[in-house]
Amino acid sequence: MRSDLAVIGAGPAGLAAALAASARGVRVTLVDAAAETGGQFYRQPPAGLGAARPEALHHRWRTWERLRDGLAASAVRVLTEHHVWCVERTSEGFTVHALLGPAQEEPAEVRARTVLLATGGYEQVLPFPGWTLPGVVTAGGAQAMLKGGLVVLGRRAVVAGTGPLLLPVATGLAAAGVEVAALVESAAPGRLARHAPALAGKLPEGAGYAARLLRHRVLVLTRHTVVRAHGDDRLTGVTVAALDADGRVRPGTARHLPCDTLAAGHGMLPHTDLAESLGCRLDGLAVAVDTEQRTDVPGVWAAGEATGIGGAALALAEGHIAGCSAAAHLHGTAPDPAPAALKARTALQRSAAALDSAYAPPAHWPEQVTDDTVVCRCEEVTAGAVRDALDLGAGDERTVKLLTRAGMGWCQGRMCGTAVAGLAGCAPTPARRPFARPVPLGVLARQHPQEGLS
Repeated sequence: MRSDLAVIGAGPAGLAAALAASARGVRVTLVDAAAETGGQFYRQPPAGLGAARPEALHHRWRTWERLRDGLAASAVRVLTEHHVWCVERTSEGFTVHALLGPAQEEPAEVRARTVLLATGGYEQVLPFPGWTLPGVVTAGGAQAMLKGGLVVLGRRAVVAGTGPLLLPVATGLAAAGVEVAALVESAAPGRLARHAPALAGKLPEGAGYAARLLRHRVLVLTRHTVVRAHGDDRLTGVTVAALDADGRVRPGTARHLPCDTLAAGHGMLPHTDLAESLGCRLDGLAVAVDTEQRTDVPGVWAAGEATGIGGAALALAEGHIAGCSAAAHLHGTAPDPAPAALKARTALQRSAAALDSAYAPPAHWPEQVTDDTVVCRCEEVTAGAVRDALDLGAGDERTVKLLTRAGMGWCQGRMCGTAVAGLAGCAPTPARRPFARPVPLGVLARQHPQEGLS
């Protein structure tokens, strides 16, 4: 079956885009790697778990219900468990290449005249001594286990790092019966206050989280950071310390917090692999788009976290605008997005920029990373090895990779790239990977079986 529009990613942006385009008479195929639609934000537990009130783990549940019901009533063709590894430009449009199911060994293709990338984002991981201990997870990982599996790692948790994601993670764990010993936020309250006008629309949401933290008696430590995680075969506690105005640890402020779970997060990064392989221009680390969410590659749109981290509400607005624009392009008409979506996008983009500025990781975090701390888990490269590479003349991620193998493993630098850049003293750069995920050689061989044969 050939579609007019292939939407890659069934999170808030992809759902909004698919529904907007389908409502305007476009044949839409929605492709996602998960078993159910909703993305990370609307991740659902399997029906077999018998969750009585899954809405208790979610923000904006009614919005999800409208999206879910709208999708069920629409003509959108939904393909779940399709792991997209490449989008190929052809003479007739685009071919989306995917791997099927959990095993990701069998190929599938979706052909479409146009493509909309709603590939979302992933967590930024910054290492610290002890971060590889069992019991230490990313903040988003803790939230995903709770939402998708109704699972908590332990009985006493510390949630640490920086960024607005820490709030729903801490309150979600507390609501699930976990004793949250502390929420450790490296940003200072004053940094948020400086952006008060842009964040005015976020105040009710923030106040709600604050009330829940107070109700569960969660200790909130601002301008603090995790210095070290402790334990032998699993996590037993963490040491946290206060930060000075420059982002350095203040001597004499260390305190030990016993816990068996640490959920650590330092913000999000855009998923841009598919956009990069198509040749789309990037703006920093995000996909560059115009006011209609069009990339600079004809026939390709992008929306949501891939175009800049901004949260679910912004992703919904951008997805709607992108879907309307793609439909108009296909029909040869003028786009007709809802004025509310245009207005919301403007306000939410201002809020996102303010949050990005307020929640920047501590400037001097690499100083706390000891030489024996593993930075690249795939290849077991330590911070000491990265520093040795710098002594040999490396000054960027790529050269460090060539000298140490940091970033050459299964994740291809998605986990360690930012850390390597921080240790090297340079800004993170796009990796420009040819494929968005590992692909079996047999699948590649079947794409063009006669090439290279005489």
